[in-house]
Amino acid sequence: MTAAPPSILPEIEPEPNTVIDRLVISLFIIVPLLAVLAAVPVAWRFGLSWRNVVIAFAFYLVSGLGISMGFHRHFTHGSFKAARPLRLGLGIAGSLALEGPLLVWVADHRRHHKYSDRIGDPHSPWRFGTGPGAVARGFLWAHMGWMLDRNRTSQRRFCPDLQADSTASWVSQTFPVWAAVSLLAPALIGGLWTMSLAGALAAFFWAGLVRVALLHHVTWSVNSVCHLFGRREFQSRDMSTNNAWLAIPSFGESWHNLHHADPTCARHGVLRGQVDICARVTRWAELLGLAWDVRWPDERRLRQKMTSVAQSRRFSGMTSDRLARSRARADRPDSKPVAP
Repeated sequence: MTAAPPSILPEIEPEPNTVIDRLVISLFIIVPLLAVLAAVPVAWRFGLSWRNVVIAFAFYLVSGLGISMGFHRHFTHGSFKAARPLRLGLGIAGSLALEGPLLVWVADHRRHHKYSDRIGDPHSPWRFGTGPGAVARGFLWAHMGWMLDRNRTSQRRFCPDLQADSTASWVSQTFPVWAAVSLLAPALIGGLWTMSLAGALAAFFWAGLVRVALLHHVTWSVNSVCHLFGRREFQSRDMSTNNAWLAIPSFGESWHNLHHADPTCARHGVLRGQVDICARVTRWAELLGLAWDVRWPDERRLRQKMTSVAQSRRFSGMTSDRLARSRARADRPDSKPVAP
């Protein structure tokens, strides 16, 4: 008996999330959030050392890039191809964000793009209507309420390619290991750095729980804030927006309107002045030969999608046309090296 093709498989798994599943998800949401609420009194009573800031920043950087560059742009949208060491590293790094197993994350996000801001979207803030009360309720749903939904997105329908990929499948199946590493590794580093139990507990609190909570809410804000407030500089079939104030903490993910206008593009902040840390790191990986077939922005195609808000804006230097011209100049024997 042959398996049904993905196109006719159900989009929702017949067996919903169990009570235990939702309890575990609730703990991942609530415990780090409680740590953030306790951060001010803890800092007031015990202080916040520069060591914990360094450890927290390092884990935020690694796990945040793992979500942005790995889970999102590479695994979900195929914005670039990657050598196996980079692919494995991005999968593990994204798992450290504690946003769920890789295949679960990808399946949910691909379903979001298929039905963005329409019936079927797992986390649209417009789910309940357009009135003030409905939008407020929708904001809470899009931000974190949707994760407690009993429905489970079908991985066989939305990510059969990753189910068949040994690296992606292994990373997804070993998520509990990386979740433990994400919380315990900061404590181990803090303890060894200070050679004290107090140092381990402080690092667990700041670089473990508080760091996870901050990254969670930055990521979730792309689902909620970036579908409600901001600038619509490109035409898309949904309500996605660009938000500059979230660009740095989200590594460029908050240029969400462009992402929905051109989902496979490796750079989301395509206009001059739009900071996209993830795209810059992808460019470094490309120069090192760790990434290739990178789908850089196509100026001519995106120009046609610009709204009146952005007609006078210029594109950033990292587009397919400009990078191709730069490579052509660099390949000429009489030319001087050109910076990427």
